[in-house]
Amino acid sequence: MKKIRILALVLAFVGILLITSFIYYQYNISPVDSSSNANIEVVIPEGMSTNNIAKTLKDKGLIKSELFFKAYLRLNNVGSLKASTYLLTKSMNLEEIVNALVTGTANKDVIRLTFKEGETIVDYANLIAESTNITSEEFISTTKDPTLLNTLINDYWFLTDEILNEDIYYPLEGYLFPDTYEFNKDNLTSEEIIRTLLDEEGEKLAPYREELMDTNIHSIITLASITELEGVKDEDRKLIISVFNNRLAQGMNLGSDVTTYYAFNEEMDSDLTSEMFNTYNPYNTRSSEMAGRLPVGPICNPSVSSIEAALNPETSDYLYFVADKNRNVYFTKSASEHEAKVQELKENGDWIW
Repeated sequence: MKKIRILALVLAFVGILLITSFIYYQYNISPVDSSSNANIEVVIPEGMSTNNIAKTLKDKGLIKSELFFKAYLRLNNVGSLKASTYLLTKSMNLEEIVNALVTGTANKDVIRLTFKEGETIVDYANLIAESTNITSEEFISTTKDPTLLNTLINDYWFLTDEILNEDIYYPLEGYLFPDTYEFNKDNLTSEEIIRTLLDEEGEKLAPYREELMDTNIHSIITLASITELEGVKDEDRKLIISVFNNRLAQGMNLGSDVTTYYAFNEEMDSDLTSEMFNTYNPYNTRSSEMAGRLPVGPICNPSVSSIEAALNPETSDYLYFVADKNRNVYFTKSASEHEAKVQELKENGDWIW
């Protein structure tokens, strides 16, 4: 009789536990406020952790428990949640919210644009034209507008009068930070895009502001833009800047092919000619007339790592470098060593062309 009572108590306890768990589950999966249809904007940036997503949703009043949200994802084997800007409501249950984040059902009024490191303003303009009602010509024209440029120079500490040099193709080249951005589609303007990217540039440069103010900012960004295209690894970029600094100190030209491509608006996979190399252009550092000089301005929009490399290069006595088809970079101290390395790469089938 005693055993039966114990078994009955155990069963009752298990039953109560199951009922309680069911009620707890139903409570947490149900909408926070089924009567509310007000849109709540939720921004999930790239790389945001599950913990931070849960906190964001809780802070916005869209879920009842951060812990339950994370447990729900695990119990249902939910994969990655997509970064975007979402319009969610408190009347959505947990399943609907998670499905929206998994499928990327985002705010249709928001557009996401990803500007890549090493891309030019022309690349940016083409991307904008593909995704918005702004034409590439309109965007480029805005980046060159004298009135706007003077206003921007006053508004952003890292922009100087050097960007107004008449030989510069695109005054804001190098200063529009490459990243993923979200914009409201309605009434989006070129100036809004420009200022958003400049704002981000300002945030990324803020830790280096004192260093940059003690040097020539335009020169640093120009060097960074060249090394962005010449090297992939951070350690290579610092040595590439070292080579450039050594060549400038000795009155040599930089001899960087990527500047020639930019100077003559050639695709990076096209062949350059000796005529191009020997033609003077304020961007073309292969020209002998550019001896001891940097290009007149940046040739792309560089990453933070390239800017760091330009600010804090390695110290070396290298004067040459060459990259193979796998983007490995080799450094040498003399013209003869350089030519020998080029020949070796060709013989081994590692030459980039």
